[in-house]
Amino acid sequence: MAGSYLQRRSQIETYFDRTAAEAWARLTSDAPVGRIRATVRAGRERMRDTLLEWLPKDLTGCRILDAGCGTGALAVAAAARGADVVAIDLSPTLVALANERQPQIRGRGRVEFRVGDMLDPQLGVFDYVVGMDSLIHYRLEDMLEVLSGLAARTREAILFTFAPRTPALAVMHAVGQLFPRGNRSPAIEPVARQRLWTALDTHVSLSGWHLARNAQVSAGFYISQAQELRRR
Repeated sequence: MAGSYLQRRSQIETYFDRTAAEAWARLTSDAPVGRIRATVRAGRERMRDTLLEWLPKDLTGCRILDAGCGTGALAVAAAARGADVVAIDLSPTLVALANERQPQIRGRGRVEFRVGDMLDPQLGVFDYVVGMDSLIHYRLEDMLEVLSGLAARTREAILFTFAPRTPALAVMHAVGQLFPRGNRSPAIEPVARQRLWTALDTHVSLSGWHLARNAQVSAGFYISQAQELRRR
């Protein structure tokens, strides 16, 4: 595992588990938030709905990894369709919150929340992997390493998001640096769409995969792009 990935992973863990745990707990609830955070909340909800729409309506018998599950909204929604979901996050604080908030799931699905690394091979093999905004803080090289590791344990498809390099996103990132340090997330790593697509299409570890659906979600201070990778 590359040293840059491990270093970045440690920074992300520190942020979500210590620096801004309270802010994220509020953002992912229905509590009132300011105008900027309201746009982020709305964007995240739209992105979550997009990724869920790309999964089969009936997930009975499917095993899903929610990689970077946060407070667990996507994992719970997938379980409600019948999936067996392993929801993992680096932050013990967020995972504890996910367990507190988890409603009783009707039907045959279930969620197991875990603290740890999404690349842990002991998690096993999955039909689908979903990584919503969990790769946006990594450089392209590390993102490819993560996707390669996940692909080796995925049967059907990987759904993930990345930060597309756009002028609007650059402006928002600059404005975000004016916020108090405790309110900032670790710097995202925007990547040009075509550069990412070319890298995915030519990466030796992903030769058995192809680019499928993609969709950008923009809502105020939230800009993220969903991408689907499917086995050939």
